[in-house]
Amino acid sequence: MGRRERKKAATRKALADAALRLFIEHGYDAVTLHDVAEAADVSTTTLLKYFPSKEALVFDEEADQEAALVSAVRDRAPGTTIPQALRAHVKRVRIRPADTKTGTGTGTDTGYRDFFDLVVGTPALSDYGHRMWMRRQDALARAIADDTGAPSDDLRSAALARFALEASAFARGAADAEQALDAAFDLLENGWSATGP
Repeated sequence: MGRRERKKAATRKALADAALRLFIEHGYDAVTLHDVAEAADVSTTTLLKYFPSKEALVFDEEADQEAALVSAVRDRAPGTTIPQALRAHVKRVRIRPADTKTGTGTGTDTGYRDFFDLVVGTPALSDYGHRMWMRRQDALARAIADDTGAPSDDLRSAALARFALEASAFARGAADAEQALDAAFDLLENGWSATGP
């Protein structure tokens, strides 16, 4: 990475970090784009070159997260089914993710907990986060189809991708998110008839 790219990456990170800090301290609705730009010592015009919306400031790792989701399918351990690999991945990144600053933990770390509370407590962020998560559906469906030797427009691959991604929203709304995610993936893995009454 050249000097110019490093500078752009540093500016982007400074903006995202400033936004998250301000949103957590003051509440998402109380902070303006101007406040974030000022905290990062750039103009609002510069901020908008890096982030097209206020919500985008909170979700700054889209490409990395899509790559990790596809990798969960492509690089899974031998003998692991695609639903098993997706269950483990969704559980790790959506139900009990590690603190992104330390790379450790089970979702109880302060950094992640503050981020999670901000997103869950702000309808605009919850909706945006869900839309961003679901935008990975096509890439995941292609990875599943490719892995199974199915055509790229395979409906079964598309359905598995869709329901695997939706499972996290279903689980997050439950009293026991991990149990709910397991129930959803048990259904994806085994089908309805295998679940019994």
